[in-house]
Amino acid sequence: MANDTTLKLGRAGQAPGARTRVRGVLRGVWRDPWFIVLLLLAVPALYWRVSGTTPVAVERLWYWWPALMRGLGMNVQISLLAMAMGTLLGLVVGAISLSPLAPLRALTRAYVLVFRNAPILVLVYFTTYVFPFEVPVAHWVLPFPDWIKVVIGLALPASANVAEIFRGAVQSIPAAQWEAAHSLGFARTQIFRTVILPQCLRRMLPPWMNLYASITMSTALASLVGVHDLVDTATVASNTVARTDFTILIYFTLLALFFAYCYPISRLTRYLERRYARH
Repeated sequence: MANDTTLKLGRAGQAPGARTRVRGVLRGVWRDPWFIVLLLLAVPALYWRVSGTTPVAVERLWYWWPALMRGLGMNVQISLLAMAMGTLLGLVVGAISLSPLAPLRALTRAYVLVFRNAPILVLVYFTTYVFPFEVPVAHWVLPFPDWIKVVIGLALPASANVAEIFRGAVQSIPAAQWEAAHSLGFARTQIFRTVILPQCLRRMLPPWMNLYASITMSTALASLVGVHDLVDTATVASNTVARTDFTILIYFTLLALFFAYCYPISRLTRYLERRYARH
C-alpha cells in the first residue's frame, strides 16, 4: 500500500514538471518569428485552397517563383565569391598592416580607409566601367561578364573590413602570450601560426559573418548594372504582369527572401558571440 501511494505521489510530482516543459516549448514556439510567419502564410493559403478563390496576384507569383529562386541563387553566388575574394585579400592586407615597416603600415592603412568608407554603389559602378567588356586572349575574345565585375566591386570593401577585423583580432591577444612563446624558443612565424592564429579565428568569426550578411544585402545593387539577379527578376515580373497588387506582393516577397537568408546568419552570429564570450 505504501509503495502504491509513493508511486502515485511520484507520478503526481512528475506531472507538473512535464506540463511545465510542454508549456515552455509551446511558449517558445509562439515567440519564434519563423512560426508566426509560417502561420500567417498558411492560414490564407489554406482558405484559398479550400474555397478556390486564390487571388490573381498570388497565382502570378507562383508562376514567377522559379525565376525568383534563380535570381536569388545569383545573389548568393555573387556574395560567396565576393566574400571569398575579399577574405583572401583582406588577410594579406591585415598581415601587412602588422609589419614593423612604417611605409607598409601607412599603405595598408590608406587602403583600409579608402575602401571601408567608399560607398558600395560607387565601387560597383567603378568596377563595371573600368574593366573592359571583353578580354582578348591570343586569337580569341572572351567576354567579361558584369556579375564578375560586381564580385570585384563588393570584394574591395569586404577585403578592407576583413583586414581591419584581422588586425584587431591579432592586437587583442595579450602580449604576455607572445613573450611566453618567445621564452620557449618559438620563432615569430611559429608563434603566429600555432598560438595567435587559432585564437584569432574564434574572435574573427562573428564579425566576419556579420560582414557576409551585409555583403549579401549589398548584392541587390547588381541589378543596377545589368545583372539578372533577384531584384532584376522582380522588376521584370512586375513590368510584365502590370498589376499594382502583384507589384506590392512581389517586392514584399523579395524582402522576405533576403530576410530568410540573412536572419539565420545573424542568429548564428549572436550565438557564437555569446559562446566565445564565456571562454
